[in-house]
Amino acid sequence: MSQPTAPVKNARQLRTPLALALADLAAIFDDLQFTLRCCERLVVELERGEAQRDPVLIESLWVSALNSYARCFRPGERGMGLTEDDLKATGVQGEVLEWHGLLRKIRKHLVLGEANPREVYSIGVSQAADGSPEGIVITSAVHPLVDDLTVRQTGRLAFELSRLLDERIKEHQKKVFAAVEELPKGKLDELPDIEITS
Repeated sequence: MSQPTAPVKNARQLRTPLALALADLAAIFDDLQFTLRCCERLVVELERGEAQRDPVLIESLWVSALNSYARCFRPGERGMGLTEDDLKATGVQGEVLEWHGLLRKIRKHLVLGEANPREVYSIGVSQAADGSPEGIVITSAVHPLVDDLTVRQTGRLAFELSRLLDERIKEHQKKVFAAVEELPKGKLDELPDIEITS
Protein backbone atom coordinates (compact mmCIF):
# COMPACT_ATOMS: atom_id res chain seq x y z
CA MET A 1 0.00 0.00 0.00
CA SER A 2 1.29 3.45 -0.84
CA GLN A 3 2.77 5.43 2.03
CA PRO A 4 3.50 9.17 2.29
CA THR A 5 7.00 10.03 1.12
CA ALA A 6 7.54 12.72 3.78
CA PRO A 7 6.63 12.87 7.46
CA VAL A 8 3.14 14.26 8.05
CA LYS A 9 3.15 17.25 10.40
CA ASN A 10 -0.48 18.30 10.28
CA ALA A 11 -3.37 16.13 9.13
CA ARG A 12 -7.10 16.72 8.89
CA GLN A 13 -9.74 14.04 8.96
CA LEU A 14 -11.78 13.54 5.80
CA ARG A 15 -15.28 12.05 6.11
CA THR A 16 -16.34 12.33 2.47
CA PRO A 17 -17.72 9.24 0.74
CA LEU A 18 -14.53 9.01 -1.35
CA ALA A 19 -12.33 9.19 1.77
CA LEU A 20 -14.40 6.62 3.65
CA ALA A 21 -14.24 4.30 0.65
CA LEU A 22 -10.45 4.67 0.66
CA ALA A 23 -10.43 3.75 4.36
CA ASP A 24 -12.41 0.61 3.48
CA LEU A 25 -9.86 -0.30 0.80
CA ALA A 26 -7.03 0.15 3.31
CA ALA A 27 -8.82 -2.13 5.79
CA ILE A 28 -9.29 -4.80 3.11
CA PHE A 29 -5.62 -4.53 2.16
CA ASP A 30 -4.68 -5.02 5.82
CA ASP A 31 -6.88 -8.12 6.03
CA LEU A 32 -5.18 -9.58 2.96
CA GLN A 33 -1.76 -8.87 4.46
CA PHE A 34 -2.86 -10.53 7.71
CA THR A 35 -4.05 -13.57 5.73
CA LEU A 36 -0.71 -13.71 3.97
CA ARG A 37 1.25 -13.45 7.25
CA CYS A 38 -0.85 -16.26 8.77
CA CYS A 39 -0.09 -18.44 5.74
CA GLU A 40 3.63 -17.67 6.00
CA ARG A 41 3.64 -18.67 9.68
CA LEU A 42 1.64 -21.81 8.86
CA VAL A 43 4.16 -22.92 6.25
CA VAL A 44 6.93 -22.65 8.85
CA GLU A 45 4.90 -24.58 11.43
CA LEU A 46 3.89 -27.28 8.94
CA GLU A 47 7.53 -27.80 7.90
CA ARG A 48 8.36 -28.90 11.44
CA GLY A 49 8.36 -32.59 12.19
CA GLU A 50 4.96 -34.04 13.02
CA ALA A 51 5.90 -34.51 16.67
CA GLN A 52 7.00 -30.85 16.94
CA ARG A 53 3.96 -29.27 15.28
CA ASP A 54 1.60 -27.35 17.50
CA PRO A 55 -1.96 -28.23 16.40
CA VAL A 56 -3.41 -25.36 18.47
CA LEU A 57 -1.19 -22.85 16.67
CA ILE A 58 -1.95 -24.40 13.28
CA GLU A 59 -5.70 -24.28 13.78
CA SER A 60 -5.58 -20.77 15.22
CA LEU A 61 -3.55 -19.41 12.31
CA TRP A 62 -5.68 -21.20 9.72
CA VAL A 63 -9.00 -20.00 11.16
CA SER A 64 -7.61 -16.46 11.47
CA ALA A 65 -6.41 -16.54 7.87
CA LEU A 66 -9.80 -17.75 6.63
CA ASN A 67 -11.70 -15.14 8.67
CA SER A 68 -9.54 -12.28 7.40
CA TYR A 69 -9.81 -13.55 3.83
CA ALA A 70 -13.62 -13.83 4.05
CA ARG A 71 -13.96 -10.26 5.37
CA CYS A 72 -12.35 -8.96 2.19
CA PHE A 73 -15.35 -10.14 0.17
CA ARG A 74 -18.05 -8.45 2.20
CA PRO A 75 -19.59 -5.69 0.07
CA GLY A 76 -19.79 -3.22 2.96
CA GLU A 77 -21.87 -0.09 2.93
CA ARG A 78 -19.57 1.62 0.40
CA GLY A 79 -19.25 -1.38 -1.91
CA MET A 80 -15.47 -1.68 -1.69
CA GLY A 81 -15.37 -5.43 -0.95
CA LEU A 82 -13.57 -7.71 -3.36
CA THR A 83 -15.60 -9.65 -5.92
CA GLU A 84 -15.27 -12.73 -8.08
CA ASP A 85 -14.17 -10.43 -10.90
CA ASP A 86 -11.22 -9.43 -8.72
CA LEU A 87 -10.33 -13.10 -8.30
CA LYS A 88 -10.32 -13.52 -12.08
CA ALA A 89 -8.23 -10.35 -12.48
CA THR A 90 -5.41 -11.73 -10.33
CA GLY A 91 -4.16 -13.83 -13.22
CA VAL A 92 -3.68 -16.83 -10.92
CA GLN A 93 -3.87 -19.95 -13.07
CA GLY A 94 -6.32 -22.74 -12.31
CA GLU A 95 -9.78 -22.92 -10.82
CA VAL A 96 -9.56 -19.73 -8.75
CA LEU A 97 -13.31 -19.32 -8.27
CA GLU A 98 -13.67 -22.93 -7.17
CA TRP A 99 -10.75 -22.49 -4.75
CA HIS A 100 -12.37 -19.35 -3.35
CA GLY A 101 -15.63 -21.27 -2.86
CA LEU A 102 -13.78 -24.09 -1.13
CA LEU A 103 -12.08 -21.67 1.26
CA ARG A 104 -15.47 -20.23 2.18
CA LYS A 105 -16.85 -23.73 2.86
CA ILE A 106 -13.86 -24.65 5.01
CA ARG A 107 -14.27 -21.43 7.00
CA LYS A 108 -17.96 -22.09 7.49
CA HIS A 109 -17.22 -25.60 8.74
CA LEU A 110 -14.48 -24.43 11.11
CA VAL A 111 -16.21 -21.34 12.47
CA LEU A 112 -19.94 -21.81 12.09
CA GLY A 113 -20.24 -25.59 12.24
CA GLU A 114 -22.35 -27.12 14.97
CA ALA A 115 -19.84 -29.81 15.86
CA ASN A 116 -16.19 -29.90 16.87
CA PRO A 117 -14.25 -29.36 13.63
CA ARG A 118 -11.18 -31.21 14.92
CA GLU A 119 -12.66 -34.64 15.69
CA VAL A 120 -15.74 -36.78 15.09
CA TYR A 121 -16.91 -38.63 18.20
CA SER A 122 -18.74 -41.95 18.38
CA ILE A 123 -20.31 -43.64 21.38
CA GLY A 124 -20.41 -47.38 21.75
CA VAL A 125 -20.91 -50.07 24.31
CA SER A 126 -18.33 -52.65 25.29
CA GLN A 127 -19.50 -56.18 25.90
CA ALA A 128 -18.36 -58.83 28.31
CA ALA A 129 -17.46 -62.35 27.09
CA ASP A 130 -21.06 -63.46 27.68
CA GLY A 131 -22.38 -60.58 25.51
CA SER A 132 -23.76 -58.45 28.34
CA PRO A 133 -23.04 -54.72 28.31
CA GLU A 134 -19.91 -53.86 30.23
CA GLY A 135 -19.39 -50.14 29.76
CA ILE A 136 -19.63 -47.10 27.51
CA VAL A 137 -16.85 -46.43 25.01
CA ILE A 138 -16.13 -42.97 23.58
CA THR A 139 -13.99 -42.96 20.45
CA SER A 140 -12.94 -40.23 18.09
CA ALA A 141 -11.49 -39.84 14.63
CA VAL A 142 -9.19 -36.85 14.25
CA HIS A 143 -9.61 -34.65 11.16
CA PRO A 144 -6.28 -33.92 9.50
CA LEU A 145 -4.68 -30.50 9.93
CA VAL A 146 -4.52 -28.13 7.00
CA ASP A 147 -1.78 -29.16 4.56
CA ASP A 148 1.13 -27.20 3.12
CA LEU A 149 -0.26 -27.01 -0.44
CA THR A 150 -3.60 -25.59 0.74
CA VAL A 151 -1.82 -22.94 2.79
CA ARG A 152 0.56 -22.00 -0.04
CA GLN A 153 -2.26 -21.68 -2.58
CA THR A 154 -4.27 -19.52 -0.18
CA GLY A 155 -1.24 -17.33 0.51
CA ARG A 156 -0.58 -16.94 -3.22
CA LEU A 157 -4.16 -15.83 -3.80
CA ALA A 158 -3.97 -13.32 -0.91
CA PHE A 159 -0.69 -11.99 -2.33
CA GLU A 160 -2.10 -11.48 -5.83
CA LEU A 161 -5.26 -9.86 -4.47
CA SER A 162 -3.03 -7.52 -2.40
CA ARG A 163 -1.18 -6.45 -5.55
CA LEU A 164 -4.44 -5.77 -7.34
CA LEU A 165 -5.82 -3.85 -4.35
CA ASP A 166 -2.63 -1.80 -3.99
CA GLU A 167 -3.19 -0.42 -7.50
CA ARG A 168 -6.83 0.30 -6.70
CA ILE A 169 -5.78 2.18 -3.55
CA LYS A 170 -3.30 4.31 -5.50
CA GLU A 171 -5.99 5.29 -8.00
CA HIS A 172 -8.47 6.03 -5.22
CA GLN A 173 -5.90 8.17 -3.37
CA LYS A 174 -5.55 10.31 -6.49
CA LYS A 175 -9.32 10.85 -6.61
CA VAL A 176 -9.51 11.78 -2.92
CA PHE A 177 -6.59 14.18 -3.28
CA ALA A 178 -8.07 15.78 -6.40
CA ALA A 179 -11.31 16.40 -4.50
CA VAL A 180 -9.42 17.88 -1.53
CA GLU A 181 -7.39 20.19 -3.78
CA GLU A 182 -10.64 21.85 -4.83
CA LEU A 183 -11.59 22.73 -1.24
CA PRO A 184 -10.87 26.28 -0.05
CA LYS A 185 -8.17 26.49 2.64
CA GLY A 186 -10.76 27.74 5.15
CA LYS A 187 -12.77 24.54 4.70
CA LEU A 188 -9.64 22.44 5.24
CA ASP A 189 -8.86 24.33 8.43
CA GLU A 190 -12.33 23.50 9.77
CA LEU A 191 -11.76 19.75 9.47
CA PRO A 192 -10.89 17.91 12.72
CA ASP A 193 -7.23 17.20 13.37
CA ILE A 194 -5.83 13.68 13.20
CA GLU A 195 -3.07 13.00 15.68
CA ILE A 196 -0.14 11.39 13.90
CA THR A 197 2.30 9.42 16.03
CA SER A 198 5.58 8.06 14.77
